[in-house]
Amino acid sequence: MTSSTPKATTEGAAATARGGRSNSRRELVEREIMEQATRLFAEKGLASTTLQDIADATGLTRPALYHYVANKDELFARLVSEIAEEPAVLLHEINARNDLDPVAKVHEMAMSIALHQSQTLDRFRLLIRSEAELPPALAETYRQSRRRVLKELVAAVEDGIGEGRFRPADPRVSALGIIGMLNWIAWWHHPGDPEADRSIARQLADMAVNALLDPNAGDSEPGPERVIAQMRQNLDYLERTLRPE
Repeated sequence: MTSSTPKATTEGAAATARGGRSNSRRELVEREIMEQATRLFAEKGLASTTLQDIADATGLTRPALYHYVANKDELFARLVSEIAEEPAVLLHEINARNDLDPVAKVHEMAMSIALHQSQTLDRFRLLIRSEAELPPALAETYRQSRRRVLKELVAAVEDGIGEGRFRPADPRVSALGIIGMLNWIAWWHHPGDPEADRSIARQLADMAVNALLDPNAGDSEPGPERVIAQMRQNLDYLERTLRPE
């Protein structure tokens, strides 16, 4: 009986190792499938791309491909869900943090969006180009995710306005402007260097925050013209806030 324990332990460790290698291989193959599918969808369009095209590009037989994906629509749905839903989750987590003030939250949100874009440029471009082809359920998922991203950023901007850190401009317009600036990364940035990606993301986040900051927020004795202008801005902001939708 004493000799069976080491044997069982060895067999268990071997099985665990095999399972680990199997899982690692599956992850690598799935990543390759997603990358090749993204490229083909972008080049040929969703309707013109077949599972056989994806199998050929990944070096798999079509039966082998079915071990990883049921059909083309499921594969495309996974691509859309990953691109559309992750930013909303990231921004919600940032908004829930108690260790960040509104300025830091907006900066962190802008950084996270920029880095996400840098890491998923091909998929984001594919999603934009294929938006008109999305099935109704996927299109609704995409719309809801965009609304969630906007809602989280608007909330942070409103908090900054409420604390007197940001100018009392329309928070929705401000948030849309930031999102639009960050989305353009997909059309001009060439990723590959993680340090360069972070540097660009940080610069864009700085620009996003600086566009919102009230330059006179720290003035102890503002002049009468500044006081009048601030009062007008505050009144405009209050009217927008109280106006029924």
